[in-house]
This record gives sequence, structure tokens and C-alpha cells, in this order.
Amino acid sequence: MNETGTVVLNDLDAYVDNQLDAAGRLRVENYLSSHPEDAARVMADLGMRTTLKLALTDDAVHGRTETREAARRLCASLESRRTFTALRRVAAIAMLVSAGWFANSSFGPFGPSEVNASVQPPALIENAVRAHETSLVREKMPSQPEARTYDREDIRAATAIVMPELPKGWQVTDVQIFPSDYGPSVEASMRTADGIRVSLYAVRPGHFAVEPIKDMNMPKAEAAWWQIGDVAYAVVSSTTDIGLADEAELLKNSLY
Repeated sequence: MNETGTVVLNDLDAYVDNQLDAAGRLRVENYLSSHPEDAARVMADLGMRTTLKLALTDDAVHGRTETREAARRLCASLESRRTFTALRRVAAIAMLVSAGWFANSSFGPFGPSEVNASVQPPALIENAVRAHETSLVREKMPSQPEARTYDREDIRAATAIVMPELPKGWQVTDVQIFPSDYGPSVEASMRTADGIRVSLYAVRPGHFAVEPIKDMNMPKAEAAWWQIGDVAYAVVSSTTDIGLADEAELLKNSLY
């Protein structure tokens, strides 16, 4: 990547290496908030460094001496940006092999893997499901009038949250504002073009990230969520196993 505005490749490298002052980090973060592809690469670099640090310090999970030694060599090599991309792929493979070895030695070849056992949805999903359930309760109460106007500019002005454009055929049944740890959150109840009852939830989770869409089935709900910059989004339905990833993709694409 060549220079774009006031941010160049070396600035992104320095951001990952924690070598910028507060003003420099803010300048890079402002740039990343409007350049999701670069933000995704930066987040991947940060995640790999964290993974390598865990490999160096956590003997319980990464138990083999040769794995830790390989991680040390990779950390030293990461100082050279020219080889960073290739080494990142090698490191990821090494960590997956190490995790597989640990699971096999602990549980046997047919036991649950450590990776699958530890995957947990973000905290925003719990809040999104609660907001969805609240909207279902409100829908049955004549004393609670529903707000059917989905005004994206009005929501943005009041909450500083940019809401997605709705696909053709979607009908809004209610829009509500809920409190959260980092300011107001937004829950919009609607029916898709196929008649599926869903809630669109948006909130600031308190950290900057660019995360792809993830879909998860729970006992009484299904959710698909993603994050762009400092806002996270979730689509929730009390109908399980319907596959919300496609609906989430439509909403996510409308934000660009």
C-alpha cells in the first residue's frame, strides 16, 4: 500500500508495533475507520502478535518446547515487514498444529478440540437477544405503541450510530433505543421479504475492530453479527436454523 492521505505503510507497521504516540495512533485509527480492508489487515497483524505472545508464555496450552522456540524465532523475524505476510501464514499453521497435538494428547483422537470448545459469542449477542425478546413482549402490549419509522439520519444524529439501509421488501415494525456500557444502542424490529421476524441491533462494544460475519445457533435464537470500526451489528431471530448470514451480508454491504 502506498501513501494515502497522511497515513503510509510505515505508519500502519508502527501502529501494530505500538511505536506511535497518542496523536499518531488516533490519526491511524481515524484512517482505518474509513478503510475497512486496511483495518482488517491491521487487526490480523495484531491478532497474530497476540497469538505468538501466548505461545511464548502459556505452557499449559502450547506445551511442546519446539513450538515455543519456533514462536520465538517468528517474533524476531516479524521485525522485518518484507517477510511478515509469509511468516504470519507459517505461524498460523504452526499454532493450529500445536493446538491439534494438545487436544489429541488430552482427549484422544476423537475428543472435542480446544479451539471448538473455547469459541464464545461476543457480549453484544446476549444484549441483542434480550432486545429482541423485549420487542416481542412490546408487540403484544396495546399500552406500548410501536415506533415504525426507521429514520437512519435521525438515529445517527441522536446516537452517532450509522444504521444499514434495509433491503427491498423489509418492513419495520418497531424501533427502540436501549442503554449500553458505551452509550445508546439501537434495536429495530422488522420482517424480511420472506416474512421472517428479525431484530437488527447496533451498539458500540468499546473497542475498534473489523470483523467478518459470524453466524451462531442458540437454544432459542439464531444470530449473525459483524463489526465495522467502533460499531458492532447483529441480526437476531427467535426462529432457529434459518441461516441469517445472507441477511447480515445484505445489511453489511449497505454500510459501504
